[in-house]
Amino acid sequence: MQDPDDLDQILDLTGTLLIAMPGMGDPRFDRSVVFMCAHSDEGAMGLIVNKPAHDMDVGALMAQLDINPRTRAAKLPVHFGGPVETTRGFVLHTDDYRSRLQTLSIAGGFGMTATLDVLEDLAAGEGPDRALVMLGYAGWGPGQLEAEIAENGWLTVDAHADLVFGTGDGGKWIGALKTLGIDPLGLSGAAGRA
Repeated sequence: MQDPDDLDQILDLTGTLLIAMPGMGDPRFDRSVVFMCAHSDEGAMGLIVNKPAHDMDVGALMAQLDINPRTRAAKLPVHFGGPVETTRGFVLHTDDYRSRLQTLSIAGGFGMTATLDVLEDLAAGEGPDRALVMLGYAGWGPGQLEAEIAENGWLTVDAHADLVFGTGDGGKWIGALKTLGIDPLGLSGAAGRA
């Protein structure tokens, strides 16, 4: 049997999705799907892709930043990306866009930009084809995520742009589970040992 302490030597979850298991215990992650932007022995960083902030859209966010939106991007919802630095913005997008300042390229056709120019480009119709705008992120210290996975807190699945960008927020959790062939009704939050 694999020692859970050795998981961080094997796993690199960058570019995958974490699917929250029932009974997680942290209501901020209930039924959440997290896109993993970075994962190493130093920790992990991800963005929740299925929790819209109900009181804000991208147009309102752009107005606060004195950006004049001239495209339909203004109607996009702003998402709760996670409980860390909730006033900091992130844009998860397809890899057809590169910021003039800095974009993190992520395997599987994704990119993540956290500089203001991506919002300016979205407003001008020059941004990525597909994007999710987030405030905040999810973060884990060294070994923390691996421990949560070992305790049955998360399932992992490859990320696909159609699920991340093309599925409605309410269907992403079930859609991610179905890519694994799992019926959500059969899930349990209790960990088992053979």
